[in-house]
Amino acid sequence: MRIALLEDDPDQAQLTELWLSQAGHQTLVFNNGRDIIRRTFTESFDLLILDWLVPGMSGLEVLLWVRENIDWPIPILFITQRDSETDVVTALERGADDYMAKPIKRLEMLARINVISRRKCPEENSIRMIKFHPYVIDRQHRQVTHEGNHVPLTDKEFDLALFLFRNSGRILSRGHILESVWGRSAAINTRTVDTHISRLRRKLSLSTDSTDWRLIAIYQHGYRLEQVSN
Repeated sequence: MRIALLEDDPDQAQLTELWLSQAGHQTLVFNNGRDIIRRTFTESFDLLILDWLVPGMSGLEVLLWVRENIDWPIPILFITQRDSETDVVTALERGADDYMAKPIKRLEMLARINVISRRKCPEENSIRMIKFHPYVIDRQHRQVTHEGNHVPLTDKEFDLALFLFRNSGRILSRGHILESVWGRSAAINTRTVDTHISRLRRKLSLSTDSTDWRLIAIYQHGYRLEQVSN
């Protein structure tokens, strides 16, 4: 998962980032509420982890802004010193998915993140055939068919197609796509994403005049795969 962590305590932020990295997550750390809000204009994330008492904007204010302005229900986990029943209820009622009081335990935090992920993204890796009419993605044989016809794709094109379809409707930043499909590599830049997007759009007939699905560029942000309303 690509995670944005809002935590102004340097030691806590470093430790949490280490735990998340060891679990295979990519984490961007912010120590100011306004900074994480600014980044959401150009980047996309799979999960936000918010402390409550931080400079700029409080974690609760960030939560409220996200729920009012982000059109995808991004999961949000609170990790904070505030542990009263009133605080927990307030955060959950305002749209948080889970709440943990500090000090946190590594395995419990990772387990809660996994639960949130399963709840928000019920599509499990064990499912072989994923259907997005008129497309069928065969994960076992790494093949895509369109209206019953096999579409030849490279390995990275297949990975990109799977990622986009599983996140259809979401605005995905180039950095998010790059990390999720290619992983972190200094030898690869976001132009690689644009090149593969162009090829995939052509091979899967995802142009703006498509009658089924279209893959569109979002100015200064990234891309969104969306189903055309009938």
